[in-house]
Amino acid sequence: MDKQIIFEDEHIRVIFLKGSSDTLVVSFGDLISRAKGMSINAEKSLIKYQYNVIGIMPKQKSWFPQSSMLEMQRQIQPTLQQFEQIVGYGGSMGGYAAIKYSNLLNMHKIVAFVPQYSIDPDVVHDRRYAEFFDASIHQNMQIQADEVDSSREYIIVYDPYYAEDKEHFLKIQPLLPKMHVIHLPFTGHEALSVLASSQLLNDFVEQPFEITYFYKRVREVKKQSKFYYRHVLDALLTRHHQALLRILQNNNFELDERYFDAVLKQKLVQQLFNLQQGTEQNLHKLGAHAHFVQQIQTAEANVCTPQNQFLVFNLISLKLESYSAEHIQENSQYLVPLHLKPNALVELNLNDEYYFLTMNDRGIHKLIKFGEALALDQSLLIFKRYPEFYQLSYKNLTLSCDDHGQGHFIENHADEQTKLQLID
Repeated sequence: MDKQIIFEDEHIRVIFLKGSSDTLVVSFGDLISRAKGMSINAEKSLIKYQYNVIGIMPKQKSWFPQSSMLEMQRQIQPTLQQFEQIVGYGGSMGGYAAIKYSNLLNMHKIVAFVPQYSIDPDVVHDRRYAEFFDASIHQNMQIQADEVDSSREYIIVYDPYYAEDKEHFLKIQPLLPKMHVIHLPFTGHEALSVLASSQLLNDFVEQPFEITYFYKRVREVKKQSKFYYRHVLDALLTRHHQALLRILQNNNFELDERYFDAVLKQKLVQQLFNLQQGTEQNLHKLGAHAHFVQQIQTAEANVCTPQNQFLVFNLISLKLESYSAEHIQENSQYLVPLHLKPNALVELNLNDEYYFLTMNDRGIHKLIKFGEALALDQSLLIFKRYPEFYQLSYKNLTLSCDDHGQGHFIENHADEQTKLQLID
């Protein structure tokens, strides 16, 4: 593998990877894939198809300053002149650069995922990257009309429902009236992660653009992408409850238990329980596995939240949550009702064995059998009685129950959502 640095300054490192194809791919890094040794953005996929590659890798979060790019172009022009077909490729900051410098580097095709138009806070409302704007190097950094050309082929991939990226797209669109657009709904800013595929990258570089073909290929790739399911499920949770069931029923997959972060997994499991679809098969598809399973009928929950739900301990998420009595009954193997006494420690009956419920400062709960020693970082939870209500406490924090059935320990003891009732 023949690699050499052909330009470097304080902002960018430019690496040439020699291949055997007739095409040169100019691959731009981004905030995540910044300069590290001799690495190049999308290197494995590009090597697989033997492309000649110029990797332009940012050393800082500086959005490829024009001064650096002009000096780079002057020095690498002999390399560029060797190729008749030059394709630019990048995402986010890299997508911005692929479009902005398409004339400068004489690119014939540009493939840009979720590109920015600018990060100048006086030019765009998007504030995700405003902290990286530096007026000393970013004067007129927005993509300009004289930096692009209608003779070049531009392909932009983005999520039209993601407001921040849509703003940039709408500002780029008038400059590129003939560009090809691929919509990738419910992926947010992660389009490049969702469509990570060597074969699809090769298609973007080599295939003439035909919208039906590319949407077919995109569908094939995204259905194999765990990133796609993560973003779709997160987007659908609060708006389209039945869509979660359709995804589970119509797709044969089983995600790793570490695939979703704890917060999203908890929301997904709650949604299944509320839809009365918390089957073992559905839970396994989401990578949600029970730490324990309740195999006996226990006393009914007697702690009621301000939303008229009942407190339980979820054996999958290991969190305090609240549900209706009906949903607790339907999911009784995973939801242990809290049946508490006033001014007492919080205890649970799990398969006829009694446990204290404890927690640490990171919000991690543990079940401790009666008589066993506590871990040094764990403290007991207390159910306290006051004249007009009850509260569940951890140290100086109090459980607050939200409208989505989740519990959060907060410092404000006067919050109305901390006020529980005991049902006889």
